[in-house]
Amino acid sequence: MSDGSKGSKDPAEPGELDALRSQIDRLDVQIVGLLNRRARLGLEAGRAKVRSGRPVADSEREREVLVRVAMANDGPIPQDALLAFYRQLIDTIKRLEELEGIGPEGDSNG
Repeated sequence: MSDGSKGSKDPAEPGELDALRSQIDRLDVQIVGLLNRRARLGLEAGRAKVRSGRPVADSEREREVLVRVAMANDGPIPQDALLAFYRQLIDTIKRLEELEGIGPEGDSNG
């Protein structure tokens, strides 16, 4: 006697899973592009600060970004995980600024 299923597997699941994975793969490519675009804009903001004589480091702006991100989060990513990711993103951009000589360790400011 069979009910048409084999254990917990539904015959439609592999196709559905493939489609979901394909969407994830396409989205990952978009996310990587957006993250790199975000980093380039952060670097350009650092250069603009140097040109205008402002300090590159801006902890108030970092707080504003984190608050804005937290307010935009409607889940399912937990708030602490999202904020940790953004802190890491900001730290990465700061390191890139330093490598380009526009951060606190660079020769253009500091």
